[in-house]
Amino acid sequence: MNLTAETALAHRLADAAGEAIRPHFRSAVEAERKGDSTPVTIADRAAEEAMRRILTAEFPQDGIHGEEFGVSEGRSGRQWVLDPIDGTTAFLSGRPIFGTLIALLVDGFPVLGMIDQPILGERWLGVAGAPTTFNGKPVKTRACRDLSDAALATTGPQYFSQEEGDVFMALAAKTDHKRMIMGGDCYNYGLLASGFLDVVCEAGLKLHDYAALVPVVEGAGGTMCDWNGDPLHGGSGGHVLALGDSARLEDVLEAMGGHHHH
Repeated sequence: MNLTAETALAHRLADAAGEAIRPHFRSAVEAERKGDSTPVTIADRAAEEAMRRILTAEFPQDGIHGEEFGVSEGRSGRQWVLDPIDGTTAFLSGRPIFGTLIALLVDGFPVLGMIDQPILGERWLGVAGAPTTFNGKPVKTRACRDLSDAALATTGPQYFSQEEGDVFMALAAKTDHKRMIMGGDCYNYGLLASGFLDVVCEAGLKLHDYAALVPVVEGAGGTMCDWNGDPLHGGSGGHVLALGDSARLEDVLEAMGGHHHH
């Protein structure tokens, strides 16, 4: 599958989103609580509108699924999935670890994914059949010989139900406590692809939260799946696992108690 044109377009989309987002980061803090026009919602909408304009002009036959403006059905069996600001809490807290997520799905499966951090100028790109790159240079996940050495990350306990939280804590108990990371949204998956984290475990993710992450993690040698170990696709339930070292998958699923989630 040749995705040269699509890859070039994804870079243009991320550039356009970044231009829309940067002026609103760490700005107008006093305006934040007024109704629906917080800096994040303004930036979110402006970034998605900019991306949709480019997509509609370049690939009018493709569908678009965006967090802010919903789904426009295409005719091609291809769908672009956009999340202009993944990590709104980080954005509003002035933490430059949110990201713009861009994915291309073909028949429901992600074949291209980009994580762009427009403040730090950091961009991960994953394309099916090619190595993942970080700012143009290939990156690889790291080996993890034992789960007890693993650095585990999640965005936060507030995103788990009680039962999901118990499953997460069962996994956490088997990993290296001193290296556990809370917070980070999409940024953690980029760090895992670059070899700085070993496991990310989350629940309640929507398609626009995870679609772009799959090609990034897998192109770096990692594995992404749901809490049953099944591949992620357009119909997945939002229970997401990422592993830098695929050899640890059985250990992770076992630590999670073999709980099955649908």
